[in-house]
Amino acid sequence: MKTSKIANLPTKFGQFKIQSFIENDKEHLVIFKKPFGEIPIVRVHSECLTGDALGSLKCDCGEQLQTALKLIEENGGMVIYLRQEGRGIGLFNKVNAYNLQDNGADTVEANHQLGFSADMRNFDIVSKILKHFNISKIKLLTNNPKKIEELKDIEIIERIPIKIEPNKFNENYLKTKKEKMGHML
Repeated sequence: MKTSKIANLPTKFGQFKIQSFIENDKEHLVIFKKPFGEIPIVRVHSECLTGDALGSLKCDCGEQLQTALKLIEENGGMVIYLRQEGRGIGLFNKVNAYNLQDNGADTVEANHQLGFSADMRNFDIVSKILKHFNISKIKLLTNNPKKIEELKDIEIIERIPIKIEPNKFNENYLKTKKEKMGHML
């Protein structure tokens, strides 16, 4: 794992530090604010260009990221921003999945129709990043049981849910995440 230097990142949410990490062909980012406290709040967030940058209402990703940044500004902690667009299927395939969703498939069905599992992400790098910061215990900001299950090398002291109000464009998406993927919504 290769790391960049630490840089300042002033945002509309607050003043943060950033550091990037290279894992194989992926460049991940950590946005953080110290002091972390004894047990820091950590959000493991997978890239969602449409939600994070474009404000898509089809998902809850952008709102989850914004909620995490606000919480970390207030309490310290970090967002580990993983470059795993579209639950690991990439931007090209995600747009194709959106098309299938526009024609009646849910998010899981769309991935399956494209030949992928519901979630192709890998969270192995998270433990390495946390160890880089000498963190062994966290309060994990998530609704996703897969993240809790896959972070075996880190002691999760508490799960902090992220409450996002559904809208008419993401109601079915959130229902599918809850019913088919076990998200704790």
